[in-house]
Amino acid sequence: MSKEKDKETLEEVPVSEAAADAAEEMKQAEAIEEVENAELNAALKAAEEAKAQAEDFKRKWYSVTAEYDNYRKRTAMTRAQAYAEGRADVVSKLFPIADNLERALQSCQDEKTHKGIEMVQKAFEKILEDEKISVIDPVGQPFDPEKHEAIMASDPEEGEESGIVRQVFAKGYEREGKVLRFAQVLVTK
Repeated sequence: MSKEKDKETLEEVPVSEAAADAAEEMKQAEAIEEVENAELNAALKAAEEAKAQAEDFKRKWYSVTAEYDNYRKRTAMTRAQAYAEGRADVVSKLFPIADNLERALQSCQDEKTHKGIEMVQKAFEKILEDEKISVIDPVGQPFDPEKHEAIMASDPEEGEESGIVRQVFAKGYEREGKVLRFAQVLVTK
């Protein structure tokens, strides 16, 4: 019974000013909490947007860095290739001189002159070796239009196949598989 009596006394007690103030303070606290929650949500949203923007900038930075690295490598490779081709062009202008040296060597009667021309020819061959240029000398091999230029044709001798290189008039030269000058040859019909 005492519980029922306490209930009745609580219901009969008028709400005091302190309780009204507490209720008002409670409402203000809830309002402040709502404002703080709104500000917190706005701050979280701004932080997420900033993070997304930072990720976007990071992705773009990686992309630009990779693109620049590829550009740098491509430029270096192009420059090296152009340099190598330029050197090959200069050396290829010396091929007619090598042909003339060979002809002079074949027709030379004097032993000292022969030896001097031979030394010059060996120096030229050393330059070719240093530049990784090799001679195309196809005597006895089948004619290859990708490396040889047929300037004459002759009938095959007995037992000889057709399409075989019989004689070389001007040597051909190649560098790493790329023909710098085609070998000028005599081919059997």
